[in-house]
Amino acid sequence: MALAKTRSVALVGIDGFVVDVEAAITSGVPGLHLVGLPDAALSEARDRVRAAILNSGEQWPQRHITVSLCPASLPKRGSSFDLSIAISVLGAAEAVSPAVCARLVMIGELGLDGRVHAVPGVLPAILGAAEAGFTSVVVPKANGAEASLVPGVKVIPVGTLRALMAYLRDEPPPVEEDEDDAPMPASPDGYAARSRPRHGAIDLSDVRGQGDARRALEISAAGGHHLWLSGPPGCGKTMLAERLPTLLPPLERSAALEVTTIHSVAGTLPSGQPLITEPPFYAPHHTATRAAMIGGGSHRALRPGAASLAHQGVLFLDEAPEFATGVLDALRQPLEDGAVTIARAEATARFPARFTLVLAANPCPCAAAKALDCLCTPAVRSRYLGRISGPLLDRVDLKLELEAATRAELRYDLELAEPSEVVAERVLLARERAAKRLAGTPWRANSDVPGPELRRSLALPAESMWPVDKALTEGTLSARGMHRVLRVAWTIADLGGRDAPADHDVSEALELWKGKRS
Repeated sequence: MALAKTRSVALVGIDGFVVDVEAAITSGVPGLHLVGLPDAALSEARDRVRAAILNSGEQWPQRHITVSLCPASLPKRGSSFDLSIAISVLGAAEAVSPAVCARLVMIGELGLDGRVHAVPGVLPAILGAAEAGFTSVVVPKANGAEASLVPGVKVIPVGTLRALMAYLRDEPPPVEEDEDDAPMPASPDGYAARSRPRHGAIDLSDVRGQGDARRALEISAAGGHHLWLSGPPGCGKTMLAERLPTLLPPLERSAALEVTTIHSVAGTLPSGQPLITEPPFYAPHHTATRAAMIGGGSHRALRPGAASLAHQGVLFLDEAPEFATGVLDALRQPLEDGAVTIARAEATARFPARFTLVLAANPCPCAAAKALDCLCTPAVRSRYLGRISGPLLDRVDLKLELEAATRAELRYDLELAEPSEVVAERVLLARERAAKRLAGTPWRANSDVPGPELRRSLALPAESMWPVDKALTEGTLSARGMHRVLRVAWTIADLGGRDAPADHDVSEALELWKGKRS
């Protein structure tokens, strides 16, 4: 019996697990048989692999071939195992040294002509292989830049099976035709979403008027606070939300790798950009399902949702009352924990989901541009906005009711409107003050600080707390709301260059939490 082994990686969520791919050639009815819990796409690999081997000038063993994917209990999906299956079969047929095959982790889909096509999830797969102690990986040429982000791993990008065989045999690389090295196309994942606008195309100075809203946007960016904007159509809600990412600093290396890992699994990495270095902006359509919002799928294909795709960035829900109530309430747990855990009978996946939530809504379903034109009764208005549950709004730090910009603001506000670059500098300084204060803790932004810590090491004196004490006595502020007010107060103090919030900082934070009319 001839036997050879290679390795590949199975993904469960964003975690990669090394899989032994063993091929045994024995006597029996000729054919290729896969064992080890493959899904439908993986089961079809037998046809792809056979055609790719023959079209690469290699001989297909006319004997009984068994390919085992171990551990068998681990769910395996997709076509990324094609390359490792082909090499294990050729190794068992002694077309290449089995010893050379066993040292490599191989990831890639094979075309019938022997070309190696790009696959999603390469970055988390390489990270999983590196954690398991492997130092050499073979990936599709189109995924080479993404794979090279992992330090300490030798990446071998290949365009064809023929080129890989030449490498394993220590032969000169073959002369090949130009391959299609296009990266994986972005997957819509079942819902429509707007990706982040480019910084060069938009700027905060585009917004006329709305001084209070721009101030709230700055506070949100500096502390990572969630934001609610309501107002008539055309008052600037969407413009403001889309410009929030322009105020955020670039992602740190560890955060960039985490964000890129999520988008790699989802197949939404931007073309020509293997590493996402700027906070993402995600705006799902109001018809999005609960699975599209927080993630889901079968145990074989657990995928991140919009909440995770917006990790370390902004999740914008325009026309928020139009979303299904269950979809909105599903965000309550990620807002508290910063992660989404999807449990199935055979697998559980955890996706990071620490984002800044921005909700925008018209005051009524008719969306009249002027209040005089609105035909909605107070009951209809209340019922419409009541689709946003109280517990969800209680988790939002900043709430503003916007009015349409005046004619004077539309015509003459250009000189007064600060550009994103100026505001982003203040945001960066405020974040640095917060990071210095929180050094030695697991938190980086004021919005991350838990309530008990606010009452202990970050407790404020009584003269600064009187606005909160008054609201608590009047019953207009909950315990969760108090913590959110204090977090915002610390951010306001950081923006003002103060060591601790004063009473006016707390008052401004309380006014923003209750709902300020712009």
